[in-house]
Amino acid sequence: MSLSAIARARTLVADNRRMVGKLVVVTVLMFGFGYALVPIYRTICEAIGINVLARAEVQSGEAVGATLNSQVDLGRTVTIEFDANARGPWDFKPAQAKVDVHPGEVTTVMYEFRNRQNRTMVAQAFPSYAPNVAMAHFKKLECFCFTEHVLKPGESKQWPVVFVVDRKLPKDVRTITLSYTFFEVGGKTPVEPAALAAPLLPAKVAS
Repeated sequence: MSLSAIARARTLVADNRRMVGKLVVVTVLMFGFGYALVPIYRTICEAIGINVLARAEVQSGEAVGATLNSQVDLGRTVTIEFDANARGPWDFKPAQAKVDVHPGEVTTVMYEFRNRQNRTMVAQAFPSYAPNVAMAHFKKLECFCFTEHVLKPGESKQWPVVFVVDRKLPKDVRTITLSYTFFEVGGKTPVEPAALAAPLLPAKVAS
């Protein structure tokens, strides 16, 4: 092999190593970014006041409810539809499909969840709204969203959502759809017990 061929081969090997190194770095960064999405999303929501309570409301929950109830718009009714997306081997649904409320009226609905797996899981929910303009006028006083929940095999839970529709909701909005997507939090679910308890079978001896 000539010296030029050897030099080209060495250059090619060096280029391949650099490429592999870059791919490894990109993979690690993408993996880290995926796990950082949830706290980043939570921080953004807290900063703009979506799906979280203000500090004053947390400290005076009953007083806030009483104040809002004193400002109920009895001359107007808004239909709230509830939806649940179960992306995994579990049951997740609202206890009722819809409810009619007056703007300013404190309302409570329940969501039901059951872990159908034979292992413990950690799960979390994110809400969405339709139409989008309703998001700024849908105030949650209590919500299971943005909180990670640990559920044992076969365990069932019920969580309340306490909310108020702002009286400033545009008059042309007569229906609001509140939808939750519940998903398993990656990297926090214990290994399935069956996998740990599986016995090691002896190697089969040829006759």
